[in-house]
Amino acid sequence: MPTNFTVVPVEDDSSNNGASAAAASAASAAAEESKPVSFDNIFQEAKSVDSIQELHPGDESQRETTPFLISDDDGQISYDGKNMALFEEEMDSTPMVASLLNKLANYTNLTQGVREHEEAEDGNRRAPVVVQSLVRPELYNSPTLSLNILGVILFLRLTWIVGAAGILGSFAIVSMCCICTLLTAISMSAIATNGVVPAGGSYYMISRSLGPEFGGAVGLCFYLGTTFAGSLYILGTIEILLIYIVPTATVFKDNTEDAKNNNMRVYGTCCLLLMALVVFVGVKYVNKLALVFLSCVILSIMATYAGAIKTLIEPPEFSVCLLGNRSLKNEMFEKCAKVEIIKNRTVPTKLWDIFCDSHYPNATCDEYFTLNNLTEIQAIPGLLSGVIKENLWSNYGPARQVIEKQNQPSVPAPTPKTDKEQNYVFSDIATFFTLLVGIYFPSVTGIMAGSNRSGDLRDAQRSIPVGTILAILTSSFIYISFVVLFGACIEGVVLRDKFGESIKRTPVIGVLAWPSPWVIVIGSFFSCCGAGLQSLTGAPRLLQAIARDGIIPFLQVFGHGKANGEPTWALLLTVGICEIGILIASLDDVAPILSMFFLMCYLFVNLACAVQTLLCTPNWRPRFKFYHWTLSFLGMSLSLSLMFICSWYYALVAVVIAGCIYKYIEYRGAVKEWGDGIRGLSLNAARFALIHLEEAPLHTKNWRPQLLVLCKLDSDLAVKHPRLLSFTSQLKAGKGLTIVCSVLEGTYMTHKEDAKTGEQNLKKAMTAEKMKGFSHVVVSSSLRDGFSIMIQSAGLGGMKHNAVLMAWPAGWKQAQDSSARKNFIETVRETTSAHQALLVAKNIDRFPDNQERLKEGTIDVWWIVHDGGLLMLLPFLLMQHKVWRKCRMRIFTVAQMDDNSIQMKKDLETFLYHLRLDAVVEVVEMHDSDISAFTYEKTLMMEQRSQMLKQMQLSRTEREREV
Repeated sequence: MPTNFTVVPVEDDSSNNGASAAAASAASAAAEESKPVSFDNIFQEAKSVDSIQELHPGDESQRETTPFLISDDDGQISYDGKNMALFEEEMDSTPMVASLLNKLANYTNLTQGVREHEEAEDGNRRAPVVVQSLVRPELYNSPTLSLNILGVILFLRLTWIVGAAGILGSFAIVSMCCICTLLTAISMSAIATNGVVPAGGSYYMISRSLGPEFGGAVGLCFYLGTTFAGSLYILGTIEILLIYIVPTATVFKDNTEDAKNNNMRVYGTCCLLLMALVVFVGVKYVNKLALVFLSCVILSIMATYAGAIKTLIEPPEFSVCLLGNRSLKNEMFEKCAKVEIIKNRTVPTKLWDIFCDSHYPNATCDEYFTLNNLTEIQAIPGLLSGVIKENLWSNYGPARQVIEKQNQPSVPAPTPKTDKEQNYVFSDIATFFTLLVGIYFPSVTGIMAGSNRSGDLRDAQRSIPVGTILAILTSSFIYISFVVLFGACIEGVVLRDKFGESIKRTPVIGVLAWPSPWVIVIGSFFSCCGAGLQSLTGAPRLLQAIARDGIIPFLQVFGHGKANGEPTWALLLTVGICEIGILIASLDDVAPILSMFFLMCYLFVNLACAVQTLLCTPNWRPRFKFYHWTLSFLGMSLSLSLMFICSWYYALVAVVIAGCIYKYIEYRGAVKEWGDGIRGLSLNAARFALIHLEEAPLHTKNWRPQLLVLCKLDSDLAVKHPRLLSFTSQLKAGKGLTIVCSVLEGTYMTHKEDAKTGEQNLKKAMTAEKMKGFSHVVVSSSLRDGFSIMIQSAGLGGMKHNAVLMAWPAGWKQAQDSSARKNFIETVRETTSAHQALLVAKNIDRFPDNQERLKEGTIDVWWIVHDGGLLMLLPFLLMQHKVWRKCRMRIFTVAQMDDNSIQMKKDLETFLYHLRLDAVVEVVEMHDSDISAFTYEKTLMMEQRSQMLKQMQLSRTEREREV
């Protein structure tokens, strides 16, 4: 619609004094000299035009005399010091252009009025919380890279993954995960630079792009993933502590799997409480500790590269003892031999004592020990040893399988296994490709760590894309290079030794590092600690952002926190959920769980970017330009594939959890209008469907009554006949198009508020009757013109009504005013002229409502043949509803005394059979004096219908099939 703009000068008030007043007057003088056209002349002309247009007597509308909110009482229009304010309350706060500039400087991509609407819902105005910018943009890459990406998997599991999957398999695993993460980072960068990203990061991106339902579901799944990531890092910390640093500090001393898990649970719980205390004290301490952890991680990585280079000169002095082709635990012995010569005497070694029942040469030994020789090989042969050929291919195996060296001679023992078997190195779990993908993927989930803490970033739009993509590229290079170096330097049996039992309980990557394995032990320990702290820092903020949005009612308590904004209650819940992961007590079992949640989040981040790009919405203007919808679609497909590759049952559980949260938010959550992409997608789909419907003519098979319900409103603007809406819902059952409209007499300028109120009342009545459709109230000079406009123009494109439903005018015979019956007659004529069906409900207030159940009864149809079968279709539709389900349909037709009524009944029954309707047919014979000429003439058309049925070329077999 056209809009008239009036441009006025914005100047300071003349009452201002001091330097500002002088500057304002100088600027005003300069403006007077420079402007080519006098604004005063324009305004005087506008005033003279307004004075000519006087109000007519009896006109209720008021004409504007000034474009501003406040006009002078004396009739003189003064524009000095006026503000270009759209809302009156802006006049009292910050007048002049400074208000506009201030809002532009503090821009947010929240839609206009959202914050004010949320404050009105809360009942109080939110006090602004000033949060100091703790993370510099240039340092965004460092914590993400070191703590969340280069963490527990790199130092504790990557060597084992290379040993099991081989160099090629590991390269495929790393490549898939890194490509998926890179594509997601590109999509996330586009979303993050399309406006300001407040605290909540990834949740905020998804919810504002795909709507509150998707945002809440994926946000909670991502919160669970981040929380379980904290469990993963804490379990990694305790594994390093109890296996490599202080192995004697175990609470449960038994050398069993249950004792090991119980030790992990006890120490993991203590570590969780300690980390939660650090996070509770303040996030600034986490950021300060991150720099310390970063130094340790960088030192560990440099030590690993230095150790790999050193193998070209001198390999490390670490050896592995093999019995036959089996790898032995070397914690209990120093010399890899059965006997040794001391002072010209042959003395049994400690290995002899381990596998034999006595220290003497004639002792009874384990049969495999007797049949096979001991061999000592280098654990780190080096880059030039050619071990890369042996480690090129995969070596998967079942659980509790002895780790054996390929191409090593061995004599199998025919006797059953004994207790001596515990001296070999076993694989603790079964290994296969999909399992390794699920265990490795958490190592690339750190890209979201910074987005979770986007509220603490000084410039999130610049920090998130640069830091995230640099972190992914750097970590991808490190992981791929480490895969090649591990396969080229380390012996295969050592790579498959997850806990380094064959090399005196030393981390396998630590054996390669230079100058000491303790560099890796300390670096990995601090890396896991830092990653756990970051997870416990990011997860509560994510939950707090979801709770403060109010889309999930039962989470609102977690939106509160300390005075400085720290999420205290959310931290307590995070600690509780994190404890569940610690009670699992297995790093390998927790990793696939959080992989599912992260992959689901990545999937929807890519979906959000693809939808926004394809819709080409005007608001989609990312500063990050290196994105495309095909990349987002590829990332989405890869994320979905990786979910089911890792674990199909975990993937189904994650999808079910997200689906349940989605439905809960849809039915119980708060209504939020964020201008999401799903709504834009629905609008595009609706537009396409409407255009497609209009292009093709409607076929008879697709015909159904599309109703325009003419509803009356009483003096209180309430629905006068609510049973009319009940009857409509029973007739439609939620299918097809239903438009409920009403007309108010008058002008729109004076009755626009009444029209809005009436439309809201119509919607409430439709909701009460569980009726799906559209409502509209039109203000017109007369009821007749209003209903005529609705009959002509209601609907859009192919979605237009084909039938009009209205109530029979009550008391029209006794009414002195003839306007009611005239309006009814004119509405009938308008409907007939529009070639639409007309349904008139008489005594509508006596019709059953939706709560009644008719146990018996009949629906009688006095059939006029030329209606095309509509009268028989309406009872059928009514009987589909539970109110009318137990009723029967009877069809009456009229015949003269000399007509063959029996043949007419048979022909009508045949017609109903072909229409697939069950009804009782009755032929009523009447005298000529009792039947009108019009009715008799139309009834005779039934003979034409009978002839048409006879002309249908149906064979006898086809007729029997129909029967």
